[in-house]
Amino acid sequence: MDDEEARTRLLDAAEALFYAEGIQAVGMDRIRAESGVPLKRLYRIFPAKESLVTAYLDRRDRRWMAGLRDAVAGAADPVAAVFDWLAEWFSEPGFRGCAFLNAYGELGAGPAGILDVVRRHKAELRALLAELAGPDRDGLADQLLILVEGATAVAALTPGPAPARHAAEAAATLVRARTGDGDRDRDLDLDLDR
Repeated sequence: MDDEEARTRLLDAAEALFYAEGIQAVGMDRIRAESGVPLKRLYRIFPAKESLVTAYLDRRDRRWMAGLRDAVAGAADPVAAVFDWLAEWFSEPGFRGCAFLNAYGELGAGPAGILDVVRRHKAELRALLAELAGPDRDGLADQLLILVEGATAVAALTPGPAPARHAAEAAATLVRARTGDGDRDRDLDLDLDR
């Protein structure tokens, strides 16, 4: 086994175990056992657990964002396509919510490299939503991000497509409110004191 194969095996094991059981609950020896990579080679490729966690999140970010971008590419309603894609993801066996928020929840502002990956992922997701919302609609992109994140958090507790469907309805209402008059964006008039 060369280093590239060992790296792939280590990342596959880390992704499966960290996502299913949590980062702190899984030690490097468990990663070694699941991957079949000798401990000496593991530590040569990933000198510390932080470097393995960072690499796992980096790879997950690339895959997750590529999947979402593919889902919205060419869609008649790309905002609706986001929530359709989420509904499928929420229905996958073993769904446990957002790996990035899970990592942040476990580790907090701890290791800077890990926090950087989490922040970069969320910024990239927001940038995609801004592209879909259209020019001069940053407020709408922020609202869509909150709907995506909220649906993901709810689905982590109750997996299945329902949270994505409810968020899609709210997103459609927001988009109509923002673009309905055709001349300018409108802010929703919310009575927050009720």
